[in-house]
Amino acid sequence: MTTGSRLYAESGNRTRSLTLASVPMLVILVLTLLASVGETLHSRLLEIGGETWPDYFNLRIIGQTSAPDCQVVSDEEAAVDLAVAAKKAEKSDDPFADVFGEQIDREDIRASVIATSRACEHRRAQWDRLQSLNSPGVQAFAVMETGLSQAVLLVTGNRRVLLGLMLLFCAAAATLGRQHIALRPVESRLDDRVATVSQLVANGLLTASTWLYRQQELAQADAGMPLAHLFMHDIWVAGFGTLTLISLWQLRQQRDDLPAGGSWPRAMLSVPLYSFMCLSASIQFAYHGFYHGIAVYLTMMAELSALFLNLGLYVWVGMLLARTHLPRKVFDVLRPWKLPPKWLGVVVLLLTALPTAYSGASGIFILAAGLTLYRELRRAGTSEQLALATTAISGSMGTMLRPCLLVVIVATLNNSVTTDEMFSAGARVLLLTASVYAIYVFLIGGPSKGQIAPLREAVPGMLRALLPLVPYVAIFAGVILLWNVLLDRGLDEFSAPAILPLILLLVLAFERLVLKSPDPDTEEPPQNVRGPLPTGFPSSVLRATRESSALIGALLMLMALSVSVGGLIERSGLLELFPEQLGSVWLTLTLLMGLLVFIGMIMDPYGAVLLVNATLAPIALNNGIDPLHFWVMTVLAFEMGYLTPPVALNHLLTRQVVGVPTSPESLHGTFWQRNFRFILPVLVMGSTLIMVTYLPAWWDAAFQLLLGIQPPG
Repeated sequence: MTTGSRLYAESGNRTRSLTLASVPMLVILVLTLLASVGETLHSRLLEIGGETWPDYFNLRIIGQTSAPDCQVVSDEEAAVDLAVAAKKAEKSDDPFADVFGEQIDREDIRASVIATSRACEHRRAQWDRLQSLNSPGVQAFAVMETGLSQAVLLVTGNRRVLLGLMLLFCAAAATLGRQHIALRPVESRLDDRVATVSQLVANGLLTASTWLYRQQELAQADAGMPLAHLFMHDIWVAGFGTLTLISLWQLRQQRDDLPAGGSWPRAMLSVPLYSFMCLSASIQFAYHGFYHGIAVYLTMMAELSALFLNLGLYVWVGMLLARTHLPRKVFDVLRPWKLPPKWLGVVVLLLTALPTAYSGASGIFILAAGLTLYRELRRAGTSEQLALATTAISGSMGTMLRPCLLVVIVATLNNSVTTDEMFSAGARVLLLTASVYAIYVFLIGGPSKGQIAPLREAVPGMLRALLPLVPYVAIFAGVILLWNVLLDRGLDEFSAPAILPLILLLVLAFERLVLKSPDPDTEEPPQNVRGPLPTGFPSSVLRATRESSALIGALLMLMALSVSVGGLIERSGLLELFPEQLGSVWLTLTLLMGLLVFIGMIMDPYGAVLLVNATLAPIALNNGIDPLHFWVMTVLAFEMGYLTPPVALNHLLTRQVVGVPTSPESLHGTFWQRNFRFILPVLVMGSTLIMVTYLPAWWDAAFQLLLGIQPPG
C-alpha cells in the first residue's frame, strides 16, 4: 500500500470513529437546540395566527369539536307549555312534592326557556361564524402550528431524559478519555491506578444510591402514591452501572504510555474531584441512614434540566468556535497596534466580559472559549503563565453583566434586589476588576516589551484587518435580525442558547464550504494526531461535538455531586450554628466573606446561590447589611473561590482545555514563576473583593460609586 493510500485509509478510519463517538451526543444537542428554537417559533406562530384570523384559537381546534347539540325555540308558548307539563309530571311522581315542593311559576319557566334558547342561538351563531371563517389556508396553518406544538411538547416534556442521557453519555466520554477534573493530571501509572480505583468506588456508590432510591420509589408507587418520572430511576441506574463497568475495565488495562513509579501523596491529588465529593457525601449520608441521599439530590438537579442542557449548548458553541478562524481574525484587528502583552491582557478581559454574561457562569465560558483565548494570547507574545492567568480570570469578568442568568436567579429567589440594580453594580465592578488587573499586571507582571504602534501605522492595518470580518458580522447580524423580524425576539439570556449555536454553525459552514478554509489545527496540529485532519463541514461539527462531550461530562458530574455536597451542608446544620446577631457589621462582613469564598470553592454557582439564599442571606440582612451589597459581594466571593487553591476550579477548567504548562519557566523557574498563574488571579479578585466588601460599609460615597444606589438610611 502506498503512503498516500495508507494516510487516506487512516483518515477514513479516524472519520468513522469520530462519527460513532459523536453522533449520539450530536443528536442530544440538536434536539435541545430544536426544542429551544421550537418553543420560540411556536409562540410566534400563535401570535401570527391570532393577528391574521379572528378567533384563531377556536379555529385551530375546530376539527376536534362538533356542532352545538341544542335547539332554538321557534314557538315560545308551546315550549313553555311543554316545560310546565314536564314539571307537573315530575311533581306528580314525587310523594313529598306537596310537603316540600313549591308552586309552579309559569313566568320563571318562561324566563328559563328564553335564556336557554338565546344561549343556544348564540352558540349556533358562533359555530356558523367559525365555519364561515374556516378556510384551507387557516387549516393548513393550524396543521403546521399544532404539529410543531406536539413536536416541541414531545421534546420539552422529556428534558429530564435528555439531561440524563447527556450527563451519562458525556460522563462515559470523560471517563474513557480520562478527562475528569482533578487537582493535578495523571502523570504515572500509580496516579492512573489510584484515580481509576476512586472512580470505580464513586461510580459504584452512585449506582447503589440510585438503585436504593429506585426501590423506595417503586414501593411507594405500589402503595398507591402517585409519583412522576419513575422511568428516570432506570436511566440513572443503567447509566451509573455502565460507568462502573467502564472503570472496572480500565482498572484491568495496563497503561504503557505512562512511566512506572509515582508517589502516594501526588497520586491522591489525581483523584477526580467528583470522586472526592461522592465519597465524602456518601459517608455522611450513610452515617445518618440516608443511603439514597445522593440520588435524591441528583433528582433535584433534574428539576433544572433546561438550565443544564443549555450549559451543554454553550460548551458546544465554544468547541465550534475553536474550529473556526474567527478568533484569529478578531485578534488580527488588534495586532496592528502592537500592544504589549500586558495591555493586550487588559483589552482581552474587557472584551470577554460580554460573552461571559451570555454564558451565565465563569466555568462555562472557560470551557467554551478558554482554548481559543489562550492560543491567541500566546500568538500575541504573552508569556505562558500570564496567558494562563488571564484565561482563568477571563471567565470572572462578566458574571454580573446583563443578561447573566446567575443574576436573574438571584433576583428571582428574593425580592430584596432587582436585576437592574445588580447589572448596574456589575458594570461598575467590572471596571474596578479590570483596573485592579491592570495595576497588578504592570507592577508584578515582569518586564514589558515593545510599545504601541503610532496611529499612522495602526489605523490602516486595523482597517485592512476589519475587511475579512465583514462576512462574519453579516452572518451575526443576519441571524439576529431574522430572529427579531420573524420571531419578534431579541438576543438575551433566554434566546442566546438557541441563537449562538445557529450562528456558529453558519460561520463554520461559510468557512468550510465557501472559503474552503482548513481546520485551524492544520496550522498547529496536535501531537497525538497523525496524517491529514478531516476538514470538511460535517467532520468539523462532529469533531467539535466529540471534544465538547468529555468537557460537558466532566463539568456536569462535578455539578451533580456539588448539589449533593450543598444538600449535605444544609442538612448538617453547620450554617445554623452561625449566630444571627454578631453585634458588628465588620465582623459579619468578614465571616460572611470567608464562608462565601469557601462555598465557591466546593460548589457550582447555581447550587451555591440556592444554598446561600436559604442560609446566609437572612443573617446578612439581620445584621444590617444592604441586600444589594451582600449579593454583589456573594457573586464576587464565588469567583474568588473558583480562583483560589487548592481547588481553584477555573484553573482546573483552564488546564482541562489548554493542557499543562510546558515552558521552562513554568517547569523549572522560581516559586513565583511556577505559580504566577495562581498568584495573579488571587491578588486581582482578592483585592477587588476586599474593596467591594468593606468600602461600601465604611464610606457612603464608595457605596454609591460601587453599587450605583444611595446608601440606606
